[in-house]
Amino acid sequence: GHYISVDTSYEGEKAVLSSPELYTEEWSCVRLIYQIATTSETSPDPARLNLYLRQEGESFDRLLWSAKEPSDSWLIASLDLMNSTKKYKIVLEGEMRQDKSASIAVFEIKITPGYCIECDFEENHLCGFVNRWNPNVNWFVGGGNIRNSQSILPKDHTLNSELGHYMYVDSVYVKHFQEVAQLISPKTTAPMSGCLSFYYQLKQESSIVFTVYLRDTSGFYEEIWKTDSALSADWALAEVDFNAPYPMEVIFEVAFNSPKGGHVALDDISFSPVYCSNQTGMRTPFNPAVAGCNFEEDLCNFYQDHKDGPGWSRVKVKRNVYRTGDHTTGFGYYLLANTKFTSQPEYIGRLYGPTLPGNLQFCLRFYYALYGFFKMSGTLAVYIFEENHVVQEKIWSVLESPRGVWTQAEISFKKPMPCKVVFVSWCKSFWDCGLVALDDVSLSLGSCQAADLLLPNPGECTFEKDECVFTQKKRGRGIWHRRRGPTPTSYTGPKGDHTTGVGYYMYIEASNMVYGQRAYLVSKSLRGTSGKQCLTFFYHMYGAGTGLLSVYLKKEGDDEEIPLWRRTGEQSISWLRGLIEYESDRNYQIIFEAIRGVSMRSDTAIDDILFQAGPCLEVEEIQFSSGYPDSLNEIEY
Repeated sequence: GHYISVDTSYEGEKAVLSSPELYTEEWSCVRLIYQIATTSETSPDPARLNLYLRQEGESFDRLLWSAKEPSDSWLIASLDLMNSTKKYKIVLEGEMRQDKSASIAVFEIKITPGYCIECDFEENHLCGFVNRWNPNVNWFVGGGNIRNSQSILPKDHTLNSELGHYMYVDSVYVKHFQEVAQLISPKTTAPMSGCLSFYYQLKQESSIVFTVYLRDTSGFYEEIWKTDSALSADWALAEVDFNAPYPMEVIFEVAFNSPKGGHVALDDISFSPVYCSNQTGMRTPFNPAVAGCNFEEDLCNFYQDHKDGPGWSRVKVKRNVYRTGDHTTGFGYYLLANTKFTSQPEYIGRLYGPTLPGNLQFCLRFYYALYGFFKMSGTLAVYIFEENHVVQEKIWSVLESPRGVWTQAEISFKKPMPCKVVFVSWCKSFWDCGLVALDDVSLSLGSCQAADLLLPNPGECTFEKDECVFTQKKRGRGIWHRRRGPTPTSYTGPKGDHTTGVGYYMYIEASNMVYGQRAYLVSKSLRGTSGKQCLTFFYHMYGAGTGLLSVYLKKEGDDEEIPLWRRTGEQSISWLRGLIEYESDRNYQIIFEAIRGVSMRSDTAIDDILFQAGPCLEVEEIQFSSGYPDSLNEIEY
């Protein structure tokens, strides 16, 4: 047969292969048979094969999958495509990087309706199912009119004929007690829940244990089905409720006790997004958004116990140059424990979250800031409160953190029983007590480590690793620097970044520039689309001599840049959120321009840029503002 491979004579360029425009209303599975080969032992910058989804109306391609592991045989990748009403293209990208000896080839790409974990085993790639090799017992392909074993079945289930195929495992070669054969499904790549069904046959002379497990990315096994010992000489249907909110593999495992154990056969694995039986309590998958809050409107689903008194208050600080505002926008609401009304000694403030279901892996993220503590440790802690028996487990407490900087905390947890997250601020004596601030609590399914491995959000740039789609345009001497921590000049610039408080941001160093000098940060060419786009970013303009920050839109083929947004002069000691709605049907670039102000105290910074398709959900009052607001330094609780 034929395959397609990357032409390696073009140095440093990417090879791009794009599908025709596709449209699938139902859930589909993309299967890719590929190989990356190399002769170099280890390359610091290995060749990569990337697969992107290019949706209509989006300026950015979404990376679905990426591989760089070399192999000496063809491999299969299976990717779930959720049902969508938008037209799309699949884009394959080969990058040779620094590896001169590498080659990247693709043998087949196939998009079929249905889910990637479904299989009838009629095709030789077995839908990406793999046998975990064991010296003695393994899953084999049976059928297809090859009489290759004494205990083989006369017919498969799919075609009900001797020509059809199925998977089987036989005890003939068992050497040791309790040997297991595992058949592992492709990993799910999109959240799914419903009914997993399959057909099996079991012939046993001594006990066989046939079990189905789910395995998550951290290697945790959860049993979801097991055979009862009844014999099934004919194909029997098994159905099991299946819930995979984060990437999981399904593992079919057979354990034998002796060589005379018998055999197990498996065929026609299928999935339906509706649960098998109506009795189960798993009707609607849990939505983790109910356990998050940015406190802009109210406390969402969080509450306080009246016995404790009002420990946490919802407060807002107007823009000023002394006290930081909230994390969400810089001028919104956040929670403050132990405000000036409650600082009696021996004071405790508890904030309870909503009930979370048991047996799910969660990642909790939130931002906190501390002011004026002599002793940091223990001033803010997170407990898990199990509801059935009153067990409180402390899963996190603050150690040291920079004062007055919004710092991100991440905690992974999984509990067998339903539970609640409780934020506790505790003050032992009047002298220890400062202020504890809390904002932007969010909960997601899967562990935090797994979330970090997930593919990046297209159109988002946090500057943690690099400058993403942006490059410098060095007209004159002004340069945007990528930095973490405070800027060198006092009384100007941020103390930490907006993403985590300890990460990176971009800023201009005013002491290296002259008054009126400009620095440009320009995006690469972005795809034009019909309809509105929303650009969100955070900016920091603190310092008595602060100049200008402007955002421009430059359409392909135009000379002039269209101004979209501008701020002049000192704005706040906080990171403030900027929102811009714009449209461009031609390819375009977005430009951030900072101009140094009258003095060295003019370090302007930006962070957390996000491009989203569709209009902005909120509207920013003023797109172009100058000078100081009258109320710049009022503090309001």
